Amino acid sequence: MATQLVRGMGSFFKGCACSRQNRCAHPYAIRYRDAAGRQREEAGYSTHQAALDRLTKVYEEKRTTPRAQAELKREIGKQRFGLRFCLAHPATSLRAGSVRTVNQVLNRHILPVLESRRINTLTATVVDDFIMSMEERSAGLAAQQNAFDTLKKILLDARRRGGITEDLFAGVVPPEYVPRKITIPTLDEIRTLKAASSDGLRLVIDLMSGCGLRNGEAYAANMERMVADNVCRITEQIEGKTRERAPLKHRKLGDFRETPLPATVRDALLRFEKEHGVDTNGYLLRSQRYSYWVVGGSKPAVDRAYHGGAAGLRG
Repeated sequence: MATQLVRGMGSFFKGCACSRQNRCAHPYAIRYRDAAGRQREEAGYSTHQAALDRLTKVYEEKRTTPRAQAELKREIGKQRFGLRFCLAHPATSLRAGSVRTVNQVLNRHILPVLESRRINTLTATVVDDFIMSMEERSAGLAAQQNAFDTLKKILLDARRRGGITEDLFAGVVPPEYVPRKITIPTLDEIRTLKAASSDGLRLVIDLMSGCGLRNGEAYAANMERMVADNVCRITEQIEGKTRERAPLKHRKLGDFRETPLPATVRDALLRFEKEHGVDTNGYLLRSQRYSYWVVGGSKPAVDRAYHGGAAGLRG
């Protein structure tokens, strides 16, 4: 039998069928309404005093929450997931490439399942079912992890604003994505690729292998960024889809990082400048071509290296 307390405070009880519940060892549970007006139950309290203390804490939190704030929490809780995601889109502070990835994950995996569901009806079980639905649709583990991370950002925002009062991810086992092993090219393989490449691609390979630049960063090579004989400053990249200059990955406009500049790479930059020149802003690779092939290579260059290279590239 539940013990009713002050109006609005809730009640505590035992769910067992023991005839003398005040003496049995079964734990107490509590039932109350949260700030959003939704009924909640919690179990696992060893004594009635522990259950009462928890109810008192919840009651005091509700009493001290300003009415306007409580109304806002209730409104967020009533929102459909589709609307909430629009208001708390996780890609608003990301770069163009990341925005495309997030939108793809939302439209392909999350919104078809959760768009019409109200925020305050989401539970850990719903999150578990969402993960299972991706498995049933045979979504790849990388896509599952991206979808899970994106969903978590949206729901954590809703919880931070009071629309959700419990941790929906407690006890939930997230998808586990293990990236494929990366193969680092040997020096002989790099030489073979360079021998089969154009001058521009050869420069990209030098910058990637010698300075550790990403593909897009190497394609944005600029003589003005050689800030010392042995230091290269990386300030931007060529974005993979748009082929436009963009800030560095995970950095704001104007941010940069510096990397050691080996003498061999410095000589390659100076030689390319002498043979091909630069544009009015100091950029070397004016075509802004871009490729995701290994070591910044292109398919024709890799094919030539495979069929004619003496080093024998690994497959």
